[in-house]
Amino acid sequence: MDKVAVNTSSFDAILHASPLVQLTLLVLIFLSVVCWGVGITKWRQFRMVNEQNELFLAHFWKASSLDSLYEQIDQYGTSTVARIYRAAYLELKKLAEVSPAHSKDSNKIQLSSIDNLERILRKASENELAHLESKLNWLATTGSTGPFIGLFGTVWGIMSSFHKIGQTGNASLAVVAPGISEALIATAIGLAAAIPAVMLYNHFISKIRKEEIELNNFSTDFLNIVKRNFFRS
Repeated sequence: MDKVAVNTSSFDAILHASPLVQLTLLVLIFLSVVCWGVGITKWRQFRMVNEQNELFLAHFWKASSLDSLYEQIDQYGTSTVARIYRAAYLELKKLAEVSPAHSKDSNKIQLSSIDNLERILRKASENELAHLESKLNWLATTGSTGPFIGLFGTVWGIMSSFHKIGQTGNASLAVVAPGISEALIATAIGLAAAIPAVMLYNHFISKIRKEEIELNNFSTDFLNIVKRNFFRS
């Protein structure tokens, strides 16, 4: 009895897979490419943010006045802390304009309410965090749905194998191997797309949590400074 040669290479299995399985693989490959693109973009973004935050904070603690620091704020364009400072400074300036009372023993402006400033700092921090979290939904979606999309291709490939067995009445390797091969490839690509996406998502979420702590610490420090210098007890 002659042996039947069966080509079960990955590339050949993809080329001869059913249209639905090929579409499933294309979707997974597209999601994987998007996730790696998001990962590279976010890595660059966080690197620039961290570098600019360090430079700005060093300048902040050495600055002689809030006004002089604000005049140089544009050189820290990618710093999240600098953007929060800009929002807080502008709000502080508005408060000074509507409450131009001066203390008796100094020329410092004395303001009576700090609620608006606290609200602006909180809103600015939330906006910065939302900006950092943008596009991470691609990673979360791929990580959660990738294995199931691959599983769909797997089930369809196995169904195709059983269908061929029913048509030919033969369960030989030559009959079932193509369907099984495309099924396993769908599973593998689904996992290959999902696992890096989950790892990247967790990595960036961890960085965002650290960034949130840094923004909250800066907001607290800034409020303490302006309370001592601009607000009445």
